[in-house]
Amino acid sequence: MAGSTVDGLVSGMSTSALISQLMQVERIPQTQLQTKVSTQEKVQSAYQSINTKLASLKTAADDMLKDTSWQLAKVTSSSTSVTPTTTAGAVPGSITFKVDSVAKAQVSTARYASATDPALAGGVTKVGISIGGAAAVEIDVTTNTPQGVADAINAKGLSVRASVVTTNEGTVLQLSSTKTGTASGFAVTGLAGGPPVDIVPASNAEIIVGDPTAGGYTVTSGTNAISGVLSGTTINVTKEEDNVTVTVDPDNGAVADKVKAFIDSANAVLSEVGTQTANTPGAKTKQPLAGNFTVRQIAQTVLGQVGAGQNDYGSFSQLGVELDSSGKLTFDRDQFLKAYAADPVKVKNAITAQDPAVQETTAPDGTKIPKSQVTAVMGLAERLSIISNNSTTTVKAAIDGSKSLVTDLTKRIEAWDLRLTKREETLRRQFTGLEVALGKLNQQSSWLAGQISSLPKAE
Repeated sequence: MAGSTVDGLVSGMSTSALISQLMQVERIPQTQLQTKVSTQEKVQSAYQSINTKLASLKTAADDMLKDTSWQLAKVTSSSTSVTPTTTAGAVPGSITFKVDSVAKAQVSTARYASATDPALAGGVTKVGISIGGAAAVEIDVTTNTPQGVADAINAKGLSVRASVVTTNEGTVLQLSSTKTGTASGFAVTGLAGGPPVDIVPASNAEIIVGDPTAGGYTVTSGTNAISGVLSGTTINVTKEEDNVTVTVDPDNGAVADKVKAFIDSANAVLSEVGTQTANTPGAKTKQPLAGNFTVRQIAQTVLGQVGAGQNDYGSFSQLGVELDSSGKLTFDRDQFLKAYAADPVKVKNAITAQDPAVQETTAPDGTKIPKSQVTAVMGLAERLSIISNNSTTTVKAAIDGSKSLVTDLTKRIEAWDLRLTKREETLRRQFTGLEVALGKLNQQSSWLAGQISSLPKAE
């Protein structure tokens, strides 16, 4: 509480309470400004929520514009030991082969009578490791025991790791490659007793397609993931096996799932716009953007593009996309699959077609200016990508305008803080002065009363 008062010392009034009530009245303009700030913050939150949905719509629309979204495939294998995987754009096809070998990492061992036996050959202080036939890396060994050698090798950080194992046959120094394939095989020199024994030789994975002597071929890989046999497909092998067939087929169902996700993202925009702009008569609280024409126009634009169809294809209902009575989009998966199976090129074009007359441009400063015009030549995804981008720009401008207003309101609120502080100080001085004046009047009244009472009474 600013300042101090003589609280009703003479007048008997609660001057602090009276000042508090007066200040409540004085604060009404500031409170109204604070309410406006709170309202604008809700408006910004509503705009940002819509922008999030618009960004998701653009992402989904742009995804539909990629060729890889229409080149989805499903892959099967006749063997549980062979697990193929595909990437976007995998080419359909089938191949039968023999898994002649699988890739293995080399494991070698050297045996010693005890853990304290010298691990290095006489007079040797280094162990040499050559990987894949490359020049040997010489490693200094400071402690000439199996564990000392293992520690020195591991400290070097090579693709060969060492460990010491206590076995029924004695102490074993075990060396293991961290990678499969013959290119990762290694040779070791400098150990007592000569080179270690390869208990698991390094090997490559190898599949044989047909008869290599009669047009067939062999494919070798340093890992158990073999690629290049079918474009976009990796064949993962785990054991030797004959007569394995891998088949890659178009996955129209996955394409339908992508189209559904695209339509769902458009519906998410429509729902969010509807929620944030709802203007329900008699409602106790209004939505932040109730009745906002600019935002509602976004929904109308999206719906309008779906209803308009596409020049070369006609109504989008032919591929399962329609408007329902509630103002939302529906997607008939079966209808889409039927249309796509009948003419995949035409259906894809209905969704992805671009208008050569509408292109991205470049500003003088090199900044890319995205497409902003929508035409009937364009496919549905191309249109909604442009519309979502245009709408995002509009909404961002509205958010910036609201933030600017909040900044101005905040400055005015701060100015009111100073004004109210001074006003309260003034009121306290006035009421304190009033109490002092009343005190003086009381003193004068008492003095006068005393003087009067001391006058001689008339006989």
